[in-house]
Amino acid sequence: MAVEGKLEPTVKEDPAAVIAFARDQGIKFVDFRFSDLLGQWQHFSVPTSELTERLFAEGVGFDGSSIRGFQQIHESDMLLFPDPRTAFVDPVLEVPTLSLICDIGDPVTKGRYSRDPRYIARKAEAHLRESGIADTSYWGPEMEFYIFNSLRFGQTVNEGFYHIDSSEGIWNSGQNGTPNLGFRPRLKEGYFPTPPVDQLQDVRSRIALALQESGIEVEVHHHEVGTAGQAEVDMRYDSMVSMADKVLVFKYIVKNVCRREGLVANFMPKPLFGDNGSGMHTHQSLWKEGVPLFYDKDGYALLSDLARWYIGGLLAHAPAVLAFAAPTTNSYRRLVPGYEAPIKLAYSARNRSACVRIPTYSDRPQLRRLEFRSPDATANPYLAFSAMLMAGLDGIRHQIEPPTPVEADLYELEGARADAVKNLPGSLEEVLAALEQDQKFLFEGGVFTEDLVDTWIALKREREVDPVRLRPHPYEFMLYSDC
Repeated sequence: MAVEGKLEPTVKEDPAAVIAFARDQGIKFVDFRFSDLLGQWQHFSVPTSELTERLFAEGVGFDGSSIRGFQQIHESDMLLFPDPRTAFVDPVLEVPTLSLICDIGDPVTKGRYSRDPRYIARKAEAHLRESGIADTSYWGPEMEFYIFNSLRFGQTVNEGFYHIDSSEGIWNSGQNGTPNLGFRPRLKEGYFPTPPVDQLQDVRSRIALALQESGIEVEVHHHEVGTAGQAEVDMRYDSMVSMADKVLVFKYIVKNVCRREGLVANFMPKPLFGDNGSGMHTHQSLWKEGVPLFYDKDGYALLSDLARWYIGGLLAHAPAVLAFAAPTTNSYRRLVPGYEAPIKLAYSARNRSACVRIPTYSDRPQLRRLEFRSPDATANPYLAFSAMLMAGLDGIRHQIEPPTPVEADLYELEGARADAVKNLPGSLEEVLAALEQDQKFLFEGGVFTEDLVDTWIALKREREVDPVRLRPHPYEFMLYSDC
C-alpha cells in the first residue's frame, strides 16, 4: 500500500487527527472491527469520506442479532463506537485501509453493551484501579500456532474427516511427487534448528514485519517444538485492553500473511496427534505508581507475598478460569500428560510442567512476573485476561496460599507427592461445570455479569460440547468396526 505516514500516539488520542491522517495519506476505506462473544473479529468498511468526528461520538449502527452470543432478532439494533487509540493502517490489504477497533453500545439505554467482551476487559482494568491493590496490569501472551500447506476437513451424516499436510511435516520424508529436498524436523524436534530444517524463517519474518507495520512491537520469533511448521511470535507486553486488542490484530495478520504466501495458519491447541500442541502462555504482573508489585528480594523465586496470593487465587479458580482461557473441546486434547502440557495445579520457578511458572531469566524487579501456561489462543483474550485477573485479585483479597512449589518434574512424582498435586479438569464439559459452581469472584466490581456467564456456558454446550459428543470419532472405527 502506498501509505508512508505513521500513526503516532499523539495522533491516536484525537479523532480529528485520525481523520486528517486518513485523508492526508490517501486512505480509501475505514474498517470497523469488534469481537463477538467467542473472540472472532467481525467487521465492515465505509469510505473514508464517511469518517467524521460525529461518528466517533454518536456511533455507527449494525445488526447485533447476526453476531454469536449477542442479541435476539427483536432487539437487533446496536452501535459501534470507534476507539481512535486503536487506529492502524492495515498491512495486509491491497486497498489502503485504516482499521479501528470499536466498543459496542446499546442505542436504547445509551450505555455500553453488557456482552461486549472489550467492555468486560475495560471494567476489569477499572476494577483493578478501584481496588487500591494496583493501578496497572501488564500482559504478555506467547502466541503459538502451526503453519500448514493444506488443511482439509468435512462432516456429514455418513462421513467425518480432516487432512493436514505440510512440506515441513516429517511424514513427507518418503514422498517424491516432486524432488524431495529433505531436512524436516522430527516429532518434538522443531525447537529450534536453523534453516533448511526450519523452512519458515522468512514467513515468520514477514509476519513480524507486518505486525510492526501495524504498530505492534515484536520481541522474538522462532520455530516451536512441533514438526510441520509450529511457530511462535512474541509481542512486547502491554496493559490488559491494549494487549487483548493486539491478540486479535496478531491472529488477523498471521492468518492473512500466511494466506498470501499460499499457506494456512492454524491456532487450534492440538491439530496434530503425537506432537506438541499450541498454547498461549500468558505472562502477567501488577504495578502501582510505576512500581512492580510482584518482586521481593527475599521471597521464593523473588516473589512478593502479593504475587504468591495472586498465584493462589489463580490456581484455586483455575478450573473456572479455563472455561474462558482454554474454552474449546480441542483445548483438552492439548492439556494431557506429556508434550510439555501444563496440567498440574502447581507453581514453580522454571518448571514448565506446572500451570504457573516463574521465569528466572533475570532478577530485575520489573521483570518479576508469573506465566500461566494453560491458556490457548482459541480464547477470547478480553474475557480470558479478565478472568485471570479477577482470580488473582480474589487470591490477594483473601490471601489464598498456593500449594508448596514443586521443583521436580511433576509428571515423574510418585506416591503421596503425586497425590498432593491436583490435575486440571480434562474436558470442556468439566470446566463449564466448574464455572457454574465457581463464579462469584468474577462478579466483584460488576466486571462480569450473570447474563454473560450464563450465555457463555449455554453457547459452549450447545455449539461445541454436545455436537462433538454426539458424533462418531474416526478412531472409534479403528477400535470397534470389527466388533
